[in-house]
Order: sequence, then C-alpha cells, then structure tokens
Amino acid sequence: MLKSDFYYDLPEELIAQTPAEPRDSSRLMKVDRQSGEITHDRFYNICKYLKKGDLLVMNDSRVFPARIFGQKRDTGVPCEFLLLKRRGLDEWETMVRPGRRLKPGVVVDFPEGLSAEILETLDGGNRLVRFSYNGEFFDILDRIGQMPLPPYITEKLKDKDRYNTIYCRETGSAAAPTAGLHFTEKEFAECREKGIDTAFVTLHVGLGTFRPVKEDNILDHKMHTEHYSIPRDTAEKIRLCKQRGGRVIAVGTTSCRTLESAAQSGKAVDDTSIFIYPGYEFKCIDGLITNFHLPESTLIMLVSAFLGREKTLAAYRTAIEEKYRFFSFGDAMMII
Repeated sequence: MLKSDFYYDLPEELIAQTPAEPRDSSRLMKVDRQSGEITHDRFYNICKYLKKGDLLVMNDSRVFPARIFGQKRDTGVPCEFLLLKRRGLDEWETMVRPGRRLKPGVVVDFPEGLSAEILETLDGGNRLVRFSYNGEFFDILDRIGQMPLPPYITEKLKDKDRYNTIYCRETGSAAAPTAGLHFTEKEFAECREKGIDTAFVTLHVGLGTFRPVKEDNILDHKMHTEHYSIPRDTAEKIRLCKQRGGRVIAVGTTSCRTLESAAQSGKAVDDTSIFIYPGYEFKCIDGLITNFHLPESTLIMLVSAFLGREKTLAAYRTAIEEKYRFFSFGDAMMII
C-alpha cells in the first residue's frame, strides 16, 4: 500500500484558520458506511443521525499551553520550548529551538520564575529537561504559554479555550482531539433526551499525530506512541451497549485508536502505537465522528480503513467541491 494512494489535492483557502462560532455551527457531512451516500447538514443536527441505545465515546484529554518562550541564562539568546511528554515529576521531553545552542547543562529562564535545565539530547533531537519553579506548574503555563497549534494554522488563537473541548478534564495533550471541538451542551442535552449515552476515555495526544508519513510503502512507517486509559464505567457502558445491540461511536481518531487498542490488548491502561489502515478489522467501534484530515496522513488512512479508501476519497472530493473547511478547526464528518 503506497502513501500516494491516500493523496488528494486541497486548495489552501479551505484550511480553516479559526474555529467556527458557535462551535456547533460547523458543517457536517454524514456518510453511509455501506453505500457511501452523502448527506450535508450542520453539526447542531447530529443527534438526528443517532439512535436510542447508541454510545458516544469521547477523549477527555485537555490541551495545555505547551509552547513557552525564554532566554538562555548565560547569553540571553531567545529560546522556544514545546513540551511534548511528561517523563517524571518535573521532567519533560521537549522540542527546543535553537537546537544547536541548547546542549546538556544549559539553563533557560522563562517568565514568572520558571527555569529549565537541559539534561539529555534524545533520539530524534528532542531534549529531556528538568523544570524548576515555585507554585503550580500548569498554572504557570496557563499564564505564560501559548497553545501548540498545528503548523498549518497561521492565525493567532484569541481564546485558548477554543482549542479544547467543553468536556476536557485530564491535562496532558500537546494537540487537541479536534472532532470533539464541535460539541456544545445543546447536543449533549438532546442526546440524553433521546436515550443516547456518553462515555469518556483518555489519550494524551502527542505532536506525532502531525508527523508526516515519509516512507512510500506505508507499512514501513513507524507510529508514535501515546498513553491511554479507559475507566471501568466506560468499559461497562461499552459492554452493555454491545449487549443491547447499540452502536459504539468514537468521537475522533484518538478515541477510535484507544478503543481498538484496548480491544486488541485487553488492557484498560497502556501505551499504544496502533496503526490503522485499510485491511484492519475493527473490533469495537460501529461509527466514527471526525474532521477532514491531511493528505497522505495516518489519520486519513484510519478513516479509509473504516469507510473504504475509494469512498473516503470520493467524500473528500465532494467536500472540496462543496467548500467544506478542513483540518483542526474545520468541519465534521460522521461515518455510520
């Protein structure tokens, strides 16, 4: 299977630079998984495509302002840190700039008394750093940090909360589980009235989700690893949903990867590097709510595994013709 099998040509003006206002006003493309038939709608009508007994499973991870700016203590050279993954109480794997000047032993000072010492250069060029501070670490980041928006978003985000879902709880993501950005309390209230249940999993999204597939043969691609957990009550809701003949609908590719990873391993808490591409047999999910993803990305490969490659590319061609908005702040697709 070739990377080029998942290519499509996207006009740059269709890359959403700002979130929809209000959240649920974004467009919704509903795709029939069997026939590929397409229905155009708005996200605030999503509940009409759900049935009593269905279960929506969402990733409750919270994105934190992981991009911070400081100065090298000895020279005053400006530095940029992007926090990727917590490795210990105050130790983080971090992407740094300028990399050639930030070697082990260097100390970088940030606002509000936050400082970091470079401990080690990791494989791939990232750094292991140890932070020193007074107070609560994430409170300091909330005040001094910026949201780590994807590189294709060039406009500054005015409201940090708009790069988080309304149900986020567990701090730890460096990128948003974007399919959930469309939901408001209105949709959840309508779901409850209709007998549609909700449940949560946690997968802390790393920037590896944006890492391009470089190998021509996609089977040579090495997936990034992320940590997930599934609470006991969520596992029980999934069991009961399946038992009563309801549909488990993953909100986002991260929820999908979590559920399918657990179905494979039997573990409620684990690290996963699952790579889902056409030919994969789904073991848990019956529906998927997602955004429109980058060409040749592992995310469009996952969608193609669920819907079929030809139907996926046909849906994307239609989205381009109808001028849907793409990527993190873009419109939604529901496959069911």
